Amino acid sequence: MYSKKKKYVTKAATSHGQDIWRNFRANRLALAAAVVLLLIIIMALACELFIDYDTQVVGMDPRARLQGPSAEHWFGTDSAGRDLFARVLYGTRYSLIFGIGCTFFSMLLGCLLGATAAYYGGVYDAILMRVLDALMCIPYMLLLLMIVAVMGRGIYPMILAITIASVPGYTRIVRSVVLSVAQQDFIEAARSCGSTDRYIVLHHILPNAVGPIIVDAMMSIASTIMSAAGLSYIGMGIQPPTPEWGNMLSDAMKYMRTNPSMAIFPGVALVITALCFNLVGDGMADAIDPRRRK
Repeated sequence: MYSKKKKYVTKAATSHGQDIWRNFRANRLALAAAVVLLLIIIMALACELFIDYDTQVVGMDPRARLQGPSAEHWFGTDSAGRDLFARVLYGTRYSLIFGIGCTFFSMLLGCLLGATAAYYGGVYDAILMRVLDALMCIPYMLLLLMIVAVMGRGIYPMILAITIASVPGYTRIVRSVVLSVAQQDFIEAARSCGSTDRYIVLHHILPNAVGPIIVDAMMSIASTIMSAAGLSYIGMGIQPPTPEWGNMLSDAMKYMRTNPSMAIFPGVALVITALCFNLVGDGMADAIDPRRRK
């Protein structure tokens, strides 16, 4: 009899996961975006297998500069004679590093701060929220520029700047989600059983709030990619010749009329990647939250 009950619980848990996948799969637009996103990630990871970084990505060839798309150079070449197709593929790596990496670290800090603020409340919650409110009064891009100006340009200063600037917003989101979970009866039951605060936050509150948090993180990756590209576009991010979509677009602005492919292909790659993350996040929200389904 005990084994039958255990089997029933496992089946119910499995059915819930299958229900989420079934609803996500029913959203054909989100499913197509997930497939495209998977292909983009695979190409970004495998590009070094068929593209030489030194010769095709950063190596200059003045004789081949500003060429249009051809059989030899699928996307054409830039002002230094570098292959645009190779640079767009390698640029995908940096965009995914910024989008996924910065979002992960921001959500990790936001989960810890938001969960503890919602659980403990009181003076700690009030002080933390006022500090974060003060940071959120500063425009997002201006805060990024301030941090990058202090720490310097490069990959790691950009990651740290985007992470710091994104933490306040994520903390407020996590706090609002955790507040609704922390008031449930099973949290009071865990306290009455003598569970420690750390155990309750890590094993009861955060796992029950992880669905909305993951959905918000997925949809935030797109804005993070756009922010990183914006910093590189104005010269405060990754510097040439390192391939990044933002600095590629910045370099292409001088040749918009004579060689528009320099701006078209990095721009299209940036838009498609950001759109796919948004569509997947929206599909996950519909699959997880029954109230969003029509």
